[in-house]
Amino acid sequence: MNQVIGQAAEVLSNLLPLLVMGVLFWLVLRHPICRLPKRADAERHAEALLRQMLTEEEYQQLVCQGYLKVQSPSVPQRTYLIPRYRGLVRVYESGKSVMRLCVGPVDPVPDADVVLIHKLMIEGNEDEYLRSANVF
Repeated sequence: MNQVIGQAAEVLSNLLPLLVMGVLFWLVLRHPICRLPKRADAERHAEALLRQMLTEEEYQQLVCQGYLKVQSPSVPQRTYLIPRYRGLVRVYESGKSVMRLCVGPVDPVPDADVVLIHKLMIEGNEDEYLRSANVF
């Protein structure tokens, strides 16, 4: 009996370093820096999609001015300014700032996708967009 226990202990002591190395390897692969190539691919695809979905004038405005201007489909004098990179969406009515909105995805997505999400939500269902926003 003692011999069986001794053999089992020896097997476990030989397996333990392999188990520890496996766990460490798994943790390293989950580290954000190991996902950079995937993130870079996602950024490239998102930018290409954004460029495809915007007019040339809209895309140039976004690149040069740092925001995309989207006209409200329901309130003629309302305009949304969507930032190129993360930030609050500014809302203007008749040229005056009336609110700032915080609306964003739960999971990390490329900035270009966020810009497109804002635009499509505003144009597709402005009421739902405003309901989902934190207003400042």
